[in-house]
Amino acid sequence: MSTSKEGRPAVAGALTLDAEALYRELSRGVRQLRGQDGHLVGITSGGAWLAERMHRDLGLAGDASVISSAMHRDDFARRGLAGAGHQTHLTFDVNDAHIILLDDVLYTGRTIRAVLNELFDYGRPATVKLAVLVDRGGRELPVCADIAAARVALPDTQSLALARDASGRFSFQVEEQ
Repeated sequence: MSTSKEGRPAVAGALTLDAEALYRELSRGVRQLRGQDGHLVGITSGGAWLAERMHRDLGLAGDASVISSAMHRDDFARRGLAGAGHQTHLTFDVNDAHIILLDDVLYTGRTIRAVLNELFDYGRPATVKLAVLVDRGGRELPVCADIAAARVALPDTQSLALARDASGRFSFQVEEQ
């Protein structure tokens, strides 16, 4: 069971979000979606954590690939360079590749739009799929996850944040904005 900063379970409504159980569910789905030649790419930061762990759990060679949305965000004027310290690091040729983007929470779709712009700066993939731990609804753009371990509804005044402890275990926190 995941816990909040105060040690209480992370709860959205009456739903307790067990990030470790959701990770196992997501991992099963990604194994099927990946096939023999799919490349995992984690979206900074929560998605990068997922990609690193899943890359290791699947026994894949080399380092996990990571992609940043910072340089293509449409809210750059408001956010500035928040997250720009995380650089894109792709360990394969994007051209004609089958790619699975991993993220922790899908909300408005704007991060995914920015990540797709960043990805296409590196080449033209054959396919791009999206796998997320939690789809919380609230889409502002026509973006849909191919795999979502859970779907929850949260008010706009709350955010859902993935955390990772020193041993690599995941938990969720529901935070008031």
